[in-house]
Amino acid sequence: MNENTIISTIVYTFLAFTLLAVTLVIFYYFSNKKITKNLLQKKELELRYEKDLTHAIISSQEKERLRIAQDLHDDISSKLSVVSLNIHLLDFDNLTREEYSELKNKIINLVNTTAESARQISHDLLPPILEKFGLHAAIDALCSEINMSKTVQISYANNLYFAKTEDEKNLHIFRILQELINNSIKHGESTHIDIVFKGKDGKNTCIYKDNGKGFSPNEDVMKGGLGLRNIRSRVELINGTLKIESESRKGITVEFTF
Repeated sequence: MNENTIISTIVYTFLAFTLLAVTLVIFYYFSNKKITKNLLQKKELELRYEKDLTHAIISSQEKERLRIAQDLHDDISSKLSVVSLNIHLLDFDNLTREEYSELKNKIINLVNTTAESARQISHDLLPPILEKFGLHAAIDALCSEINMSKTVQISYANNLYFAKTEDEKNLHIFRILQELINNSIKHGESTHIDIVFKGKDGKNTCIYKDNGKGFSPNEDVMKGGLGLRNIRSRVELINGTLKIESESRKGITVEFTF
């Protein structure tokens, strides 16, 4: 092999390695750029989801505040106004003993009904039975109250232990069930509901079913209607997962872990 051939071989080898190195650098650059772009897109989606979740929670809180304000104004405030008016009537000198006694009893009844309204509003905010006796007792009482209506029957079974120390988680689970039951009755027109708590695949799971009119999977309901956005928010807050299945006229099945 002559000298020119050796030099040519070296040159071509050097050029080949140089080309390979340049190709690897370019490949790394564009691959890294694509990875960075994907990471940014993922981060943007996560931020958007967190933003939507925050908005859903705030919206839910504001709706609850509005409902409480309306209850206080429409119920308690009006009753107290009537109580005040009747108390002023007691100052009239020309009242007979019977009229005075009748007016006094009316005031007492109004005060009692106002106290009952205040108790009910307080119960809606934080059911005392949930705080005193735990989640199982609160769900059992909720189902019993609804079953008394005779229009909707709820079957409730629980194979789990709910720790009373997990107050916040228990409250979220209770609110999820309240929302689901409200949806079943108000929107689904259900007459029977099944609620089962059990261990499944190593996770605490609630399986909720109703016999209502349901909805098709492509409806906007699946995206957040019927209060499902608030349910998703609460499931997210307890680090759970949510699965919803439904068909038109075949009810709904909701399964969430916690």
